[in-house]
Amino acid sequence: MTPLDALCVVPFHDLSDAARARVLNRLADTEIFVALAGDPEGDRIQLRLFDLPTGRTAVAADTEDRLAEFFAEPVAHAALPGRALAAMLAAEGVALMVNPGAPSEMVLEPATLDWLARALQSAPTEDQTGPARLTPPAPEMVAALAEPLAARLSDMAGLADGAALVAAEWTDGARGHLIVLSGVADERRPLLAKALAELIAFLPPLPQPCDVAFDLAVPENALLLRLDPVQPAPAPKSAPRAPGSDPDKPPILRF
Repeated sequence: MTPLDALCVVPFHDLSDAARARVLNRLADTEIFVALAGDPEGDRIQLRLFDLPTGRTAVAADTEDRLAEFFAEPVAHAALPGRALAAMLAAEGVALMVNPGAPSEMVLEPATLDWLARALQSAPTEDQTGPARLTPPAPEMVAALAEPLAARLSDMAGLADGAALVAAEWTDGARGHLIVLSGVADERRPLLAKALAELIAFLPPLPQPCDVAFDLAVPENALLLRLDPVQPAPAPKSAPRAPGSDPDKPPILRF
């Protein structure tokens, strides 16, 4: 079972809007293996496309084995972050079938991929407005954020010493909530702030605004959040890297 499978307790298209958004958020951070029409030519790849009711559709999976099983034979493929593939396909109006035959099977139309690409552009809002009075979080914010935050923070284990959710009131009367991270190296702060901004963008509208802050003294009765790492699945032995898997040298798609 993969992390995408774990989120699909029922078929993807039967999930609630909020649950589907969580799956798409995870898809964005997953390495996806997309089928190609042939072997890459340098840094150029051509997707293997199918004419389906959704229109031109690419096929991908979150493991190489799943892709080969679907085609019943080894297939040329490229490995891309889900967020990169979504942006590329959305720009070309191409749909995406992910994990056919698996618990997390989904067919994402171009409009969904476009929404995903736009949500991933969410800019983080790091609190820099000066002192605020911090109090325990509102129950409705705990209900909305505790579970998705716990899942997201598991990806940050080792990058932060701790995390908390608190309510905040500033001297100008503004009110909201803060996700407070502690022990984050300065150079990693923008990355973690963006990851949390993306998480909030994928959630239904929150009862109150929520920003990100670092190294604030939180009240004792704040909602403290654990940063337990998710245990990754063991990597295949001696598995070669797929074409396009270098994030610093993304391939150029041909359609």
